[in-house]
Amino acid sequence: MTAGRAPGADRRRVHHPPPPGAPSADRLSRRPRAVVVGGGIAGLTAGVALAERGVAVDLYEREGHLGGRAGGWDAALPDGTRVGMGRGFHAYFRQYYNLRTLLRRTDPDLKRLTAVPDYPLVDEEGRTDTFRGLPRTPPWNALFFALRSPTFRPRDLLRLNARAALPLIGVSVPGTYQRLDHLDAETFLARLRFPPAARHLAFEVFSRSFFAPPGRLSAAELAVMFHLYFLGSAEGLLFDVPGVPPPRLWAPLGDHLASLGGRVHTGTPVSAVRPGGSGFAVDVADGTVDADAVVLALDVPGLRDLVAASPGLGTPAWRRRIAAQRTAPPFLVRRLWLDRPVAADRPAFLATGGLPPLDNVSVLERYDREAATWAATAGGSVVELHAYAVTGSREEAAAGLLDRLHAVYPETAAARILGEFSEWRADCPLFAPGTFADRPTVAGPVPGLVLAGDGIRVDLPVALMERAATTGWQAANLLLSGWGVAGHPLTTVPLRGRLPTLGSQRS
Repeated sequence: MTAGRAPGADRRRVHHPPPPGAPSADRLSRRPRAVVVGGGIAGLTAGVALAERGVAVDLYEREGHLGGRAGGWDAALPDGTRVGMGRGFHAYFRQYYNLRTLLRRTDPDLKRLTAVPDYPLVDEEGRTDTFRGLPRTPPWNALFFALRSPTFRPRDLLRLNARAALPLIGVSVPGTYQRLDHLDAETFLARLRFPPAARHLAFEVFSRSFFAPPGRLSAAELAVMFHLYFLGSAEGLLFDVPGVPPPRLWAPLGDHLASLGGRVHTGTPVSAVRPGGSGFAVDVADGTVDADAVVLALDVPGLRDLVAASPGLGTPAWRRRIAAQRTAPPFLVRRLWLDRPVAADRPAFLATGGLPPLDNVSVLERYDREAATWAATAGGSVVELHAYAVTGSREEAAAGLLDRLHAVYPETAAARILGEFSEWRADCPLFAPGTFADRPTVAGPVPGLVLAGDGIRVDLPVALMERAATTGWQAANLLLSGWGVAGHPLTTVPLRGRLPTLGSQRS
């Protein structure tokens, strides 16, 4: 992790040394056994991290595939063609250091990822922002982005509420949450006095990537996100996407875990976790597994349900905290196989603002090798439409997405749909105002019980998939430290903004 920097890597990235200890659990008098509940990013990370240190690992995943919400499965088009399907486009940003460390376990050069050189943002008036050609160094990246935007004029700088904007410049964790978590993002942005069009096109697009509208998102979460993607990192404007379908990205990590002696059980839900003696009894479909430690790496609904079904697990206060965790509004993904191509100049990924229910459009053959092969053979295109924080019905959202596609990419209006898959879900964490202090942490209420996932509190500047991976490493490190075994290093963007002293003031 601390080896030479990749070309263009941020010199200010922060390396967090691993907890010290014995090099492997093989040195212990007895090899500890851990059960990891959940095979998403957090669970895979924790499982690999533990197994690499000699811990016996059993990983249980209720779905038939790995990767969680970033994972996928094989499906068939009406003509019988096999395709990889998932829950939609995911951006693997360059500063997702801890996630990339996991992926490098089976893909050292990250050849399964491909770069997206730009991702334009367009609003209902056709005004477009672009990230192409921006300087990499903060704060010039954000300043040039604003001044180049058609929704932001130089004189708008004079109208900004500089005092209210200070928390964006001086982000720290958990300090920013202590200062801003009581506010919703919409109120916070209004205080900044950004032009409404610029606010909707820039900030709201990013807010909705957390699956919630600005009025239901913590202002602190927005500020930390701004630090992670703009003012905190020289790598935050660049991202890659998988060049292979999701099953081909995550299945190798399951194989890697198995090669380390771990056992991977897909299609096997855990029904309860019961503390007893010096460890835990984990109930699964075919019996009970005894473990010295348990990692709960579940989505919010799964975590709530499992804790509710495990009445002896944890303290009453901790159980109430888990039960109070909330999910964001539902989202819809529609992937369409069209009988004709979209225009050649359409980008791989287009984000939209003010065009509900459409939040983004992906053209998969621009980056996915399987989709590119299909498109070349069929003479068509594979497009994917996302609607976040849906307020109406699934049917209304599905129809609205197609109408918006035809308006944004008019050449698709005459296209025939040769195949389609849709995903309607409501299982992402909601980072509502005032909830940070009550988020569950990596450390559980009793020794040997830890949590991981993108809804778990971690006092580092991370988000989304990177938060899932980071908490997975941290969960493993906490258990390893308890056994006197060395942990794994972490890397993050800078822990504070460029002007931390200013950021200490209240907005």
